Amino acid sequence: MTRLSVEMLAADPVEPITSAGHAQLGIAVLAGIAVIVLLITKFKMHAFLALTIGSLALGAFAGAPLDKVITSFSTGLGSTVAGVGVLIALGAILGKLLADSGGADQIVDTILAKASPRSMPWAMVLIASVIGLPLFFEVGIVLLIPVVLMVAKRGNYSLMRIGVPALAGLSVMHALIPPHPGPLVAVDAVKANLGLTLALGVLVAIPTVIIAGPLFSKVAARWVDVQAPERMLPARPSEDLKNRPGFGATLATILLPVVLMLSKALVDIIIDDPSHTVQRVFDVIGSPLIALLAAVIVGMFTLGRPAGFTKDRLSTTVEKGLMPIAGILLIVGAGGGFKQTLIDSGVGQMILDISKDWSIPALLLAWLIAVAIRLATGSATVATISAAGLVAPLAADMSITHTALLVLAIGAGSVFFSHVNDAGFWLVKEYFGLSVGQTLKTWSVMETIISVVGGGLVLLLSLII
Repeated sequence: MTRLSVEMLAADPVEPITSAGHAQLGIAVLAGIAVIVLLITKFKMHAFLALTIGSLALGAFAGAPLDKVITSFSTGLGSTVAGVGVLIALGAILGKLLADSGGADQIVDTILAKASPRSMPWAMVLIASVIGLPLFFEVGIVLLIPVVLMVAKRGNYSLMRIGVPALAGLSVMHALIPPHPGPLVAVDAVKANLGLTLALGVLVAIPTVIIAGPLFSKVAARWVDVQAPERMLPARPSEDLKNRPGFGATLATILLPVVLMLSKALVDIIIDDPSHTVQRVFDVIGSPLIALLAAVIVGMFTLGRPAGFTKDRLSTTVEKGLMPIAGILLIVGAGGGFKQTLIDSGVGQMILDISKDWSIPALLLAWLIAVAIRLATGSATVATISAAGLVAPLAADMSITHTALLVLAIGAGSVFFSHVNDAGFWLVKEYFGLSVGQTLKTWSVMETIISVVGGGLVLLLSLII
């Protein structure tokens, strides 16, 4: 997926569903977000219902026809569940296999034995960064959640002390490092050198993930001192197990999707010919759905067989793995619906129109545009695509190094302050059992630190090289 164009990934409609001016749209955005926050915090309404009502309120304040608002919300909900929902479901099944077979215990026991309490956050950020290199953020979360929750519970750590470094590792990879789709589409849009962008991205990512992960987790744990939620915590395997799967087999099963997706990315870069048979094969086996599905199927043998699982026991495990995620799927889907309503209302285009008159340095302009679109639409991908398309002409007069830095500035801006219009916000909230306020204090602040530190390092590098 190297030859991606802005037009191919942009999901925005040609015509917005409302003709409201910039001022009215701005008020509508604030009103929609306020309704969601008020319903959840003041009236204790379920997040799915609050997001649905908030989307309708946004459309009403923007003056959009109600039928078009409903269509936008339904489209966003459907596309989010179709994309992320299947990955969450497969991840939940794999997580249940890991837990019931004793494989997760094997991983957790090994980590706890090898890492001291002081080094545990550093171990988690390293694991998340390695796993997150080729994976979409959502895939990384569903793979890491069982390990994060069990390490926090078994080691009696604050969930934030363990969870924030893991989230930081995944998010930094997602924002700054190709072959993630955001950085790749920005590389293509501004005609940057992929290898140089990757090298500079790693240079920026290392200090960024240290600050936003292990260091910030100390503060986050003081602000929000919570333990792993019991409802999401994998149950200990039953005592009737014949054996636990080995550490090597368990680790290989977890890393299988990572290897498949990384292989796809490398083949795409090396061959770069969509019609080539090898690339077409890897495009299939390295897709998130197939990669996770393969891990689930392999896990039935590498995890279930050593534990002595019968066919009936495997079927029961899959069924129980899916049961707890129904609410999460609806909430994440509704978050996607709210995001799509924002986009279809023309909020992203409003930001682009306003930013055309900003007279500031190109790298800072790229970061600010990405920040503004991220805040308004909740989508890091939309922010990256839109910002890259707008600043692409500026790259014509840049050196090869500064063009690569332009990509990183866009990526850093695209993750700024995730809040209620981001499906990822609800994913983190539900998995970690947090309130809206707690999620804002931890996840949202962590994302902002990644954006500001990453953007600052990019500007600093531009003065040096």
